[in-house]
Amino acid sequence: MKHIMQLTSALLIFVSVLWINGPTANKTDLVSCRLWSEPQMLGLYMNGDFVIGGLFSIHYILRSEQNTYTRPPLQPQCSGRSSCAPYCFTIHEINNRTDLLPGITLGYQIHDSCAAVPMSVKVAFQFANGIEPFYNDTDSCSKSAAAAVPAVVGESNSSPSISMTGMLGLFGIPQVSYYATCACLSDKRQYPAFLRTVPSDHYQAAALAKMVKHFGWTWIGAVRSDTDYGNYGMASFLKAAQEEGICVEYSESYYRTQPRSKLERVANVIRRSTARVIVAFVHTGDMKFLLEELAKQPPPPLQWIGSFWIIDPELLRFNMCAGAIGFGIPRSVIPGLREFLLDLSPAQALKSPLLTEFWESSFSCSLKGSSEGARKCNGSEDIRALQNPYTDTSQLRITNLVYKATYAIAHAIHGVICNDTQTHKNIVRLSLLWDLKFLHFIPLQILNQLKRVNFTTKNGYQVTFDSNGDPIAVYELINWQFEKDGSIDFVTVGRYDSSKPRGQEFSMNRAISWLGGQTEAPRSVCSESCPPGTRKAVQKGKPVCCYDCIPCAEGEISNKTDSLNCAQCPPEFWPNAQRHSCLPKPVEFLSWDDTLSIILTVFSITGAFIAVCVAAVFYKHRTSPIVRANNSELSFLLLFSLTLCFLCSLTFIGRPSKWSCMLRHTAFGITFVLCISCVLGKTIVVLMAFRATLPGSNAMKWFGPSQQRLSVLAFTLIQVLICVLWLTISPPLPFKNPKHYKEKIILECGLGSPVGFWAVLGYIGFLALLCFVLAFLARKLPDNFNEARFITFSMLIFCAVWVSFIPAYVSSPGKFTVAVEIFAILASSFGLIICIFAPKCFIIVFRPEQNTKKHIMGKAPSKSL
Repeated sequence: MKHIMQLTSALLIFVSVLWINGPTANKTDLVSCRLWSEPQMLGLYMNGDFVIGGLFSIHYILRSEQNTYTRPPLQPQCSGRSSCAPYCFTIHEINNRTDLLPGITLGYQIHDSCAAVPMSVKVAFQFANGIEPFYNDTDSCSKSAAAAVPAVVGESNSSPSISMTGMLGLFGIPQVSYYATCACLSDKRQYPAFLRTVPSDHYQAAALAKMVKHFGWTWIGAVRSDTDYGNYGMASFLKAAQEEGICVEYSESYYRTQPRSKLERVANVIRRSTARVIVAFVHTGDMKFLLEELAKQPPPPLQWIGSFWIIDPELLRFNMCAGAIGFGIPRSVIPGLREFLLDLSPAQALKSPLLTEFWESSFSCSLKGSSEGARKCNGSEDIRALQNPYTDTSQLRITNLVYKATYAIAHAIHGVICNDTQTHKNIVRLSLLWDLKFLHFIPLQILNQLKRVNFTTKNGYQVTFDSNGDPIAVYELINWQFEKDGSIDFVTVGRYDSSKPRGQEFSMNRAISWLGGQTEAPRSVCSESCPPGTRKAVQKGKPVCCYDCIPCAEGEISNKTDSLNCAQCPPEFWPNAQRHSCLPKPVEFLSWDDTLSIILTVFSITGAFIAVCVAAVFYKHRTSPIVRANNSELSFLLLFSLTLCFLCSLTFIGRPSKWSCMLRHTAFGITFVLCISCVLGKTIVVLMAFRATLPGSNAMKWFGPSQQRLSVLAFTLIQVLICVLWLTISPPLPFKNPKHYKEKIILECGLGSPVGFWAVLGYIGFLALLCFVLAFLARKLPDNFNEARFITFSMLIFCAVWVSFIPAYVSSPGKFTVAVEIFAILASSFGLIICIFAPKCFIIVFRPEQNTKKHIMGKAPSKSL
């Protein structure tokens, strides 16, 4: 419609220009030029030096008849309840001032738009062209060049305002709306001549989204008027709501002229919905129809969130909306307005059809006495006794916007006229005889002045426009609360100011009464909040507000409600049982108070004690044949090394430290090499002793006591050298191993250089294998007590233990790695002491008769052991 009207206007101007520039003979045809239809009748009119247009939704229903196309269409008529705004009061107040437009009077042309686009477009044409039905050849050019009004106040609805400004903007006529809130009208490329004293829906939509988020509602329904106001406003709200993480279960539209089936469908959607909060971006008239339909079959209790319908007193009768909240224009007081309104008399009411209608509907009588069935007004009617919106000046919200819009135009005219002294003198002198050339430029000049106005009204409100023609957005947060008598009334519970810093726009000054009189805000969510320790997983095919709560995976946490993702704990931390915080992982090692440690310690001390006891027995019987025959010096050294082997296992228990890690591995390596070196020396002695009994053999002189000591020392020094290189290049140090267990850290001694560790073990294994081979070769030497057999068994046990140790050591987790190593040390040590010394101690203690040289040499008859 907007583009059609712009095209029509452009064609009208184009034809006019062609006519003006055409042959003179054609201009004579203008004598018979007249309007094709009758002009729309004025609602209220007052003459003045400047006549300002006014368009108001005095009625809200446009009556129309079906076109027959056989006769001109009838004049559009309005019906519905009258709601006239006191626009003319402001004009009278301005005319009575001496500081604003001195010597100049303002007049007004007030039309009723019926809140309908067709009526608004027709009135816009009249504002641009005038309402005279005939044009003559003397003033036609001037009439076409000058607008009928220099500026217009109105309209209240967005769709009519869009159509109007598309028309008036072509002529540069500024339009200052007091209630058209569509954000689209802020686009100055399309609507350069449009300004308004009501904030744009962009601010209201953002404020509504923030309010919904503030109260924790993430699952809402939405209804809107199927108009530019509702569609643009709801689009802005949905965009803001999406940014705030709010989901909309449904978004329905309705307009009061649509079929009733559409209204019933919208009502049924609301009744079936699961959302307990509904945002209504609806015109007051549409809201009335919707609530009436819902009242037939009330839905479950709903929390209504309203746009500007929230301040309409006619809707307070719907108790289902008790507890509704929304943003309204701030309430104000206009001094002198009530007295002006109550000064209306029957004689004045007869001067205007609008006032006549108002008077007759208010007192149920006929001023002219022509209405059938209605009594004639007798003059006793007292307007001061009325109780209706006309006389109620306690809720002046929209009226104040009209007040500011009218004053804005007056200040703009003042800026154009009164700031130019010469022009002012000419106007005063010429009075109503205007310089028509001057008047041609007045609308554009007023528009430019309007963009720059900055003043404060008598009731304390600042009026200014930004680059988009919008004012600063300031709203009151309105709550519908029950009064003591059971009625519902508006209560201001807070304020919203878009000029405040982000996060400080809201200020609350009173408690909110929610639906059902509750003191706590109702809940409206598709899914309950996910507690810490879980994350949200969107349900397939549903909005993002409908989700399942999935526990965080192993090693992850979420420490906030409604977390979208779980966070991985740092390497040395692990989630608690609820998985909402990371706790330091417990550090595990083979501690002294561990049961396994206690058992191993007992065996270690027991083994060392046994070795000491054996040494004591050998020392006591050091002169006996069995002790002397088994190389007592190497035997005592072997018992000493076995004692160290048992005790070195204790270094593996306790919290690993730098020195304990280096001590445990080197002590283990050196003591075991010392032990195996002694066993190897004893094995070589057995072989050399057998060789020495052969005729002509002098083998023993090459392996006497000195050579035995040197061999033990040499073998041990090699291991010492390996350990020194290991500790120098890359020593074993404590480190925290997080790999074996995810939920705890193993504190263990790192190998440092694996080559060094395996070199130590390899060297021990080499000596043990060599000892085993030599002892195996000497196992069948003729002797009643051949020690080589016992060494063979001991080495067999030793090698078996350490061969099985390797896979067990590699695969054992955590502290059990250390336990396996201790077990291998103790097992091999017990194998050596039992196999080598147990038979000797048994003979010494329990079979002393066999502890003789003859029996050992095999010359005495032997008994089975």
